[in-house]
Amino acid sequence: MRYSNILLLRNIYKIELVRRLSNNMDSTKRVAICQMTSVADKSTNLQVVSQLISDAAKEKVQMLFFPEACDYICDNKKDVIGQAEPILTGSIVNRYRELAAEHNVWLSMGGVHEKDESEPTKMFNTHVIIDDKGDIVQTYRKLHLFDVEIPEKNVRLKESDFSNAGKHIVTPVETPVGRIGMAICYDMRFPELSTSLSIMGAEILTFPSAFTQATGAAHWHVLLRSRAIENQCYVIAAAQTGEHNAKRRSYGHGICIDPWGEVLVDCGETSPTYKIAEISPRKLSDVRRNMPVFQHRRRDVYSLYTLSLRKNLLPAHDETPRTTEKPTDCTTDEECNVFGHVRVPDSCVFFKSKLTYAFVNLRCVIPGHVLVAPIRMAERNKDLTDEEAEDFYRTVRIVQKLMEKVHDTDSCTVTIQDGPDAGQTVKHLHCHIMPRKKGDFIENDLIYLELAKHDQFKKGHPAKPPRSIEEMRAEAELLRSELDKMLK
Repeated sequence: MRYSNILLLRNIYKIELVRRLSNNMDSTKRVAICQMTSVADKSTNLQVVSQLISDAAKEKVQMLFFPEACDYICDNKKDVIGQAEPILTGSIVNRYRELAAEHNVWLSMGGVHEKDESEPTKMFNTHVIIDDKGDIVQTYRKLHLFDVEIPEKNVRLKESDFSNAGKHIVTPVETPVGRIGMAICYDMRFPELSTSLSIMGAEILTFPSAFTQATGAAHWHVLLRSRAIENQCYVIAAAQTGEHNAKRRSYGHGICIDPWGEVLVDCGETSPTYKIAEISPRKLSDVRRNMPVFQHRRRDVYSLYTLSLRKNLLPAHDETPRTTEKPTDCTTDEECNVFGHVRVPDSCVFFKSKLTYAFVNLRCVIPGHVLVAPIRMAERNKDLTDEEAEDFYRTVRIVQKLMEKVHDTDSCTVTIQDGPDAGQTVKHLHCHIMPRKKGDFIENDLIYLELAKHDQFKKGHPAKPPRSIEEMRAEAELLRSELDKMLK
């Protein structure tokens, strides 16, 4: 093929790609914001949910959003805990899954009462997203519990009496209507959560709620509009409304707000009902371009780090058993090095000292992502002897210098995930060395999110495909050659 023809084909491809992206940007997504008045009887509430899904699906919505406590609201602690069910085996969530598949819609079930199998006197308030095939895509356990006690007004509402708090921010979920950041009700009062989700790419923030009448009248609209404006995201807050029992009444006003802070729909106090809103990728893009607050953040002065982050389903919510995959293919015709529960072939090692070795990675966050580990299987940094520590950090410096030379850069991310709560998944101390270039991540600190999830599994499938053993051997051979030149 002539070179001019190749250029022509490339230009045609670029034009088609731009056209498709433009069409996708212009296409709006239809969502239904649902409002109801849950009672203590689960079957009654399920009938309401079923009817709302059936009616909204006829109007071609792609996703429905239901409020917190869409399964039930009781007037005493005993019944609240007693009716809670496990997510996977509970009849209510299974019925929600059937409804999603039956009507070919995605569902955000804003907060169901999840039985805590490890603590019979407590439960979790769990937000569940279900796809149009009926599969559980993601779950989020409410982080902030509403604990209010005002003795002089005879007011006492403490979620912690019967509920345990979640432990993670959940990374935004890809859905047909956009990337959704998951939260529940009281979470809206903590802007750090919303900002964390927006930094991680959320386009829609969700706050399914059962807001009290008094706090709703005072703060509902101003809080939700603030979260939309400051994060330049759509905000969807399905709501409970009206009188649930003699002790409890909810504010209502299920709402959808656009990234400019404009209220698109408001359900008022009607129940049960739903209202349809349109999510516009174009509107989202325009607001973020015209008011580029994410670019104006002063990261040299302040920053926001998420200390406990989760991408995959919790084991209690995941139907697919996770498998442990070997990160390398250690053949029988070569020596292998112990790395935690796996083996690293010698052909993938490019440097070895008396006590330390460096090797190429199965799944790279960025090109040039390599690992350094002690030869002895020390689990934590504190487990190194003084001699091992000196050799280990000398090797880290050598390898960093090598990777910056090979990748023509003058910056590196050098990090150790020291312990399981820091993200360590292999029980063998290792240092990640990642050569950095300007603009390799839109948000510089997102590299830590990628590092946290790069070797995790979802429904048995890795987030990034593993590299072939041939590719890894070729990289190691190149690095050995370059290292010889550098050391000479």
